[in-house]
Amino acid sequence: MAHMVFCVRNKREMEGLDEPPFDSEFGQKIYKNVSAAAWGEWVERQKMLLNEYRLQPWTPQAQQFLVEQMEEFFFGEGSALPSEYVPPAQ
Repeated sequence: MAHMVFCVRNKREMEGLDEPPFDSEFGQKIYKNVSAAAWGEWVERQKMLLNEYRLQPWTPQAQQFLVEQMEEFFFGEGSALPSEYVPPAQ
């Protein structure tokens, strides 16, 4: 049976992640409160942030920035898009 959570992003019961994304207290918080679908949304947002801000994900500064954005995305008011961001044309 799938791991079910009440997703903080989608505000309903949904299938959760198979395992915590990080070996930390924050990873456990995500595992218990974020659906697999919402995690997929975050992965796409993270790609956009990496590209728009030209972040190097192996640097501590970029990692800290992404964790702050993730916290806001899931448990805050949602992370803001970069002011210069233009969504791709469909």
